[in-house]
Amino acid sequence: MIIQNLSALDLSHAIHSKAVSCREVITSFLNQIQKHNGSSNALVSLASEDLVLAQADERDAQLARGESMGWMHGMPQAVKDLTDVAGFRTSHGSNLAPHDPANKDCIMAARMRAAGCIFIGKTNTPEFGLGSHTFNDVFGATYNAWDRTKSAGGSSGGAAVALAQRMLPVADGSDFMGSLRNPAAWNHVFGMRPSQGRLPRFPVADAFISQLSTEGPMARSVRDIAMLLSTQAGYDACSPLSIAESGEAFARSLDNNTKGNRVGWLADLGAYLPMENGILSVCEEALKTLESTGCKVSNAQLGMRPEEIWDAWLVWRKALAGRNVGAYTHLPHWREKVKPEAQWEYDQSLNLTGHQLMQASVTRTRFYQSMLKMFESVDVLALPSTQVWPFDVTERWPRHINGQAMDTYHRWMEVVIYATFAGLPAISLPAGFNAQGLPMGLQLIGKPQGDFELLQVAYAYEQAAQDLIQKTPPGL
Repeated sequence: MIIQNLSALDLSHAIHSKAVSCREVITSFLNQIQKHNGSSNALVSLASEDLVLAQADERDAQLARGESMGWMHGMPQAVKDLTDVAGFRTSHGSNLAPHDPANKDCIMAARMRAAGCIFIGKTNTPEFGLGSHTFNDVFGATYNAWDRTKSAGGSSGGAAVALAQRMLPVADGSDFMGSLRNPAAWNHVFGMRPSQGRLPRFPVADAFISQLSTEGPMARSVRDIAMLLSTQAGYDACSPLSIAESGEAFARSLDNNTKGNRVGWLADLGAYLPMENGILSVCEEALKTLESTGCKVSNAQLGMRPEEIWDAWLVWRKALAGRNVGAYTHLPHWREKVKPEAQWEYDQSLNLTGHQLMQASVTRTRFYQSMLKMFESVDVLALPSTQVWPFDVTERWPRHINGQAMDTYHRWMEVVIYATFAGLPAISLPAGFNAQGLPMGLQLIGKPQGDFELLQVAYAYEQAAQDLIQKTPPGL
């Protein structure tokens, strides 16, 4: 048995049956980190080996007394470096962030800790999580698990690479503009953006308007995604718009007859979204696999002009992303210490008016209603997870797609905004590879608060695509 190759659920069963000790588990993952993290730079702010092994011994002592904290008992975990974990610095990938460690867990970290995990470090992220390319001036770049000359995606790039290289059994991330889906697609793992409000977030500066970004699970299997979501999800009064349903709902069996499930293929939105060559064909092959499970795939169209959606999206993004950077603008020489894209986000927000935000909210409401109308004729919508293949790690962002210029640093990620803007659950599934061996993902979008039903469709796909899913990065 190779410990780090087990799924998270199988690892949990091995620990609880005492087939392996918690010390053996932590030692195995520490060895994997020693072997791979130097060349991938996925994990940062690592805890000392003595500290995590001492915690593993405590977990073993608990099991010896017949005590278990939960399904993550004795498993290593590293949280994305935008999120507070007691005892670890939250760098946000920025030289402006304080160096002192957090003194309290955020809600998500507290729930995972209560389930028994052992925090071993953080996962790398772009500065302030901006841009789907994980690099920063604090820790450097994270390299794609399949080709170390390529981007890992982002902003949960460190999490995706750590999963792909078996340095973590499961991982968490957050998703504003595809930050769970893009890196999952580029590293051949699963990444799920839950429904808006599914995961309560605290501490946060604003708990009412800032709902476009949500935390969520990443894993190498759909069962593991669902199990981690069962720990992360559930209402908390500190997050007044969080969904009341208990996370326990996601610990149920995902087995389900998907025959007759209707999948609407949005493709490139009628040539509106520029796509690099080969992406649509890889995703269409994945859709054939989905059809083999009994799903019915047909072409679909958005119910609104995508230009309208993008314009309204930009207003919301200005309001929310600009504020995150603005929290540090009181510091001396702040502009010299942050990347140009972060400066741009802040500057874009300065002249935004309340009237503009309300008008964009009206457009967003119309878009949501148009999505509800679409779900009268389909159960799931499908899109590529990204519009480009993993690009050179030394580039900041793609300036062109098939000759079409990108007018902002995030325009090349437009394909991910539809689930986010409507507050819908979405999951990126490993879809296949191009001739150069680079991975791509297929993005499935579910009905409002239909997270479990979406996971059932993803699980059916996974069972039908085992030969593809089980492929591992070079060196593993």
